[in-house]
Amino acid sequence: MLMRAPKESGSWTWNLEDVEEPGVEFALVTAARMSAVLEKHELLVPSSLEWSWFQTGKGGLGMHSRLSVVTCPLDDPALPGALHACRPTGYPQAEIGGIYVLGSGAWFDADGERHTEYRLVELLVVPDEMDLWIELSVHHDVWAQCDFRGVPQPVIHANNAPRLAAALQELEQVLGAAAEPGEPTYYGRAEGYGLAARDIIDGLGLDVTDATLG
Repeated sequence: MLMRAPKESGSWTWNLEDVEEPGVEFALVTAARMSAVLEKHELLVPSSLEWSWFQTGKGGLGMHSRLSVVTCPLDDPALPGALHACRPTGYPQAEIGGIYVLGSGAWFDADGERHTEYRLVELLVVPDEMDLWIELSVHHDVWAQCDFRGVPQPVIHANNAPRLAAALQELEQVLGAAAEPGEPTYYGRAEGYGLAARDIIDGLGLDVTDATLG
């Protein structure tokens, strides 16, 4: 199992404005289109959805729901109803917040051996009344030129980063909008279609393992 940073090592966002039919239905259809691209590049095979609940005027309710989608495509017309059916008892006005698409993806080590990792890539879609905000994030170091300890890993980078870059470019075509880099964190930042390179001092990059890694 790979070390996982508690915050993203890179993220990319899209804000689709003036959506004709905004809401959960459009969010799930968009997630299905994006997941098809990610699955093609072996980055994310959806297995479940996880989302929070909020109520207008009250904010977040501190409640989350989870639904398996192993046998249900994300663009299934019945899926939005299944999500709404999970509404917490006692909160009939509760609305669905951001929806995480969770699943496993593949990464390749320095010997070219394939490994499967849960939540290798995360997809978040946040429906609103007028638009749809989307974030794609990564929390591992296999996309970076150095690992979390700062050790250069050119072969691992070459075995994995190009697939992420290709997927991001294809997602821009699918969504009809360019990706914006997300906020940088201690563990890395997005630059273009990959992660920004760390400064190398005495042959090593920054060691970020002084913070807690999963």
